[in-house]
Amino acid sequence: MLLLTACGYKPSSHLIRNVFSDSVYVEVVIDRVEPENAPYVKDEMNRLVYTRFKGHIVPKDQAESQISIDYKGSTFTPLTYEDGYVVRYRANIRVKFDMVTKKGKLSKTIVSVFESDIEKSSISSSALRTEAIRKGLEKSLNEFLAYASAKGMLIEKSSR
Repeated sequence: MLLLTACGYKPSSHLIRNVFSDSVYVEVVIDRVEPENAPYVKDEMNRLVYTRFKGHIVPKDQAESQISIDYKGSTFTPLTYEDGYVVRYRANIRVKFDMVTKKGKLSKTIVSVFESDIEKSSISSSALRTEAIRKGLEKSLNEFLAYASAKGMLIEKSSR
């Protein structure tokens, strides 16, 4: 523990507080093609605000910070074929984050990549496709937090 404090280590939740206030409003733009992902993204972002920001989700009129998440769609690239069927693919998930923070407005588009195996059956393929999109969205949210943490570190260094 002494080593971590001596080297100036600060957890990402501390650095994110340099960017976001305690009260956060999260908005998810619903994709018309895949609307079932909106509740998942909203719930996951709310969970991350609680666990990583140590913040509170509040209505828009009470929020000091806002995060708007816009799922911009996904593309699937076949990687491996077996007997004419795709058995492994890459999902590219595109998400745009617009933020109103203590320091102004920020915007960041993240493209996450998720590779997965898929079964030859079309019944399970649909469920695996949805799972791949959600895994990609989860990666995008985590990358967004890393981005916000890095912004917080830059703000902290510039204020010294």
